[in-house]
Amino acid sequence: MKLPEFEALAKKVNEPSKKLEIFPKPNTVEKVILESDEVTSMCPVTGQPDWETVVIEFAPIQYCIESKSLKLYLWSYREQGVFCEALAGQIAQDVYEACQPHWCTVTVSQKSRGGIKITATATVGERRA
Repeated sequence: MKLPEFEALAKKVNEPSKKLEIFPKPNTVEKVILESDEVTSMCPVTGQPDWETVVIEFAPIQYCIESKSLKLYLWSYREQGVFCEALAGQIAQDVYEACQPHWCTVTVSQKSRGGIKITATATVGERRA
């Protein structure tokens, strides 16, 4: 398997990026789960920080997401005002567009603030049982 030329992997990167890089899926892989509990964003109304755990699941057809580019992508939300529900939807759409899987489901769990914890799930594509 010939790997693509990566822009971020094995290179010094000092800033976030919205570009999700991909590589060819190994033949036997049916589902990929990527998880980070180090995601931060801001409330779009108050500007207060929010901390989230993001779980990305997808059924690749040809491509997988390269993890360093995902880390830089998630970092890009640090200074962005976004509701938890919109964050789940945007990540699901971006991953789906980047690697064109059968389906992509993203669950964002926002840590409790004011006694309320929010969990939002978004799915793009047709999820098969």
